Amino acid sequence: MTQQHIRLDEYLGQAFDRIPVAMVVVNLQGTITRLNRLAETTFGYPSEELLGRPVEVLVPERYRHAHPGYRKGFQAEATARPMGAGRDLSGLRKDGSEFPVEIGINPVETGEGPMILSVILDLSERKQSERRIHEALREKELLLEEVHHRVKNNMQVIHSLLDLQVLKISDPDLVTMLRDSQNRIRSMSMIHQTLYQSHDFAQVDFQQFLGELLPTLMDSYGMVSGHVAMEVSANNVKLPINEAIPCGLIVNELVSNALKHGFRGHRRGAIRVGLQQETNGDVELSISNDGIEIPPDQNLERNGSLGLQLVQLLTRQLQGTLEIQRANPTCFTLRFSLGRHA
Repeated sequence: MTQQHIRLDEYLGQAFDRIPVAMVVVNLQGTITRLNRLAETTFGYPSEELLGRPVEVLVPERYRHAHPGYRKGFQAEATARPMGAGRDLSGLRKDGSEFPVEIGINPVETGEGPMILSVILDLSERKQSERRIHEALREKELLLEEVHHRVKNNMQVIHSLLDLQVLKISDPDLVTMLRDSQNRIRSMSMIHQTLYQSHDFAQVDFQQFLGELLPTLMDSYGMVSGHVAMEVSANNVKLPINEAIPCGLIVNELVSNALKHGFRGHRRGAIRVGLQQETNGDVELSISNDGIEIPPDQNLERNGSLGLQLVQLLTRQLQGTLEIQRANPTCFTLRFSLGRHA
């Protein structure tokens, strides 16, 4: 062992060869002066083949032209830091194979003058694990995408079957009931369609959902579509699907009720749907209209329509509260917290 190696060993300590990371020491000219056993194993060289050679031998050829510049930049501001921050770095083994690395460089003062100590982490296993995780997540995303697509299609089939049933029924009350059921199915189908289109299977963009649902409800009650304005303010709120489906059904029921009962005789007015979310997760959904008011003597708990009973049931499912204002304007306000219900 040369005198230089002895003095470097005294500086680096006896643990140099036992440290479980690859370590390479180079001088300011970029010449390799020392490496530990793990560095030999990582790069596939015995130490005698690397000592005295430029460190660029461990760098893929396409990157070698830039490497001296990086080294000089480090020497100009010699503080410990990661090398190539923000860039994917690669090492080159003796057999010509490349592998991903992370490098930390540290200035050291030795009896032979200033040196650069490089700590090299082989990221091959980590990258492979990340790749496997990414592939597994992608498979799950594709599966969820297919599930939501199939759910939407199945609901559309049910909707079409109800269409066929309506053609065979002459009772207008039964026809209305079936149309209401179709609207509920369409509402759930649209939520799945929103998920399918956005590829975000955890959150439903409620603004987008309302933008698709409300025009179809207006079309369903075409007799008032020219007289009733629809105003939406959802502030780009996104809801988990467990909350989005009940909220979507509530909007469907209350807007449908307003269109059916609030604007008889071509009465003009507006329906407003608002959704806002606080930073603590509390959500407020309001559906209001300036149409015909709810009579003060009507018992909504006992004598309400099936739609209102469904709204109350969904409110309990969300573990929320429902506040009803009967006039000036008629307004239903639902408040709940995200994730509260199972």
